[in-house]
Amino acid sequence: MGSEDRVPVAIAHDYLTQRGGAERVVLALSRAYPEAPIYTTLYNPDATYPDFRERTVITSGINKWPGLRSDHRRALPVLAPASSGIRIDADVTIASSSGWAHGFYTTGKLLVYCHNPARWLYQTEDYLGDAGRLSLKRLAVTALGPALRGWDREAARQADRYLANSSVVRQRIMSAYGITAPVLFPPPGLSTAGDEHPHPELEEWAGDSFWLVVSRLLPYKNVDVAIEAFRGTDQRLVIVGNGPERERLVAEAPENVRIVSDVPDGELRWIYAHATGLLAPSHEDFGLTPLEANARGLPVVALRAGGYLDTVDDGLSGIFFGEVTPEAIRAAVQEASARDWDAEAIQAHAATFDEPSFIEKIRSEVDSLLDSGKPLGSGRSR
Repeated sequence: MGSEDRVPVAIAHDYLTQRGGAERVVLALSRAYPEAPIYTTLYNPDATYPDFRERTVITSGINKWPGLRSDHRRALPVLAPASSGIRIDADVTIASSSGWAHGFYTTGKLLVYCHNPARWLYQTEDYLGDAGRLSLKRLAVTALGPALRGWDREAARQADRYLANSSVVRQRIMSAYGITAPVLFPPPGLSTAGDEHPHPELEEWAGDSFWLVVSRLLPYKNVDVAIEAFRGTDQRLVIVGNGPERERLVAEAPENVRIVSDVPDGELRWIYAHATGLLAPSHEDFGLTPLEANARGLPVVALRAGGYLDTVDDGLSGIFFGEVTPEAIRAAVQEASARDWDAEAIQAHAATFDEPSFIEKIRSEVDSLLDSGKPLGSGRSR
């Protein structure tokens, strides 16, 4: 890319192969800078949000391998070199990163919006879950960990500025990299505006009285514990999400629990509109789903940990439970179900985390970098 092709702002993200909160943040960044190209290692248009089809997405060389596009976890051994091989020629690159995008080669300035330092490197047991001692996943992380931590910390040092998406992530950034990162909360991912469409598997089964979990189906998300909390009760639970745990969870789910995957936004809005409340049982770095639920006046039952400490106002927008056990979750859901919640107060709480404020602050950070006087175009050593 020659200097005549240089763009003012570019966006970088680890991989666009799934639907989750981090991908919704990338869409918010893209709405802030609609002309900015999005750089990523892997892109699977059918597996992530359709809005990305309307943007310019530039991928690494490993994107030509279908097996990696369908499951980015298979790419772990090659993601570091693939990330270092991506060159972004922009005055400012905004990297939405949880482990890789902050390592893309940038010729201008680099603003990192960090969702979490790489979980597989710094919160390894959470990432591995109950993977056995000789599982391929555990063996790969153990073997690659030392080299990847060196690469990751070197990548972090190249950034001109770091932002953390929550208080707990701010602490983790300091622990992993020794970097002080101001907190900028992301906006709720799913807008309340837009069409609603009944979900064909839930329309008759769910009715207007069910609790909801919206989550990737990974070990540390504790969806299996949520299922056990509802087993044998007269309340229904709907789980929206996909991931490597899906087959096991579907097989174990009782009759009063349903799991649906790859749900379009219109159907997800319908699900939120008919839910009693949201259950958030995982250790989240931030966790957008409580705000999505609160924006619709729904209360949240959340684990007292991680990013939920930033987003849940105890007693106003939801309540906490203290340990990840079926008994603790069941008791908290029963307590929340018995309360008379103020939907307007809940919605007002959610409104303090709005997208216009997020975009204004991101633009201010970009403008500050451009005005800082540090020379552009010098590149970064690798």
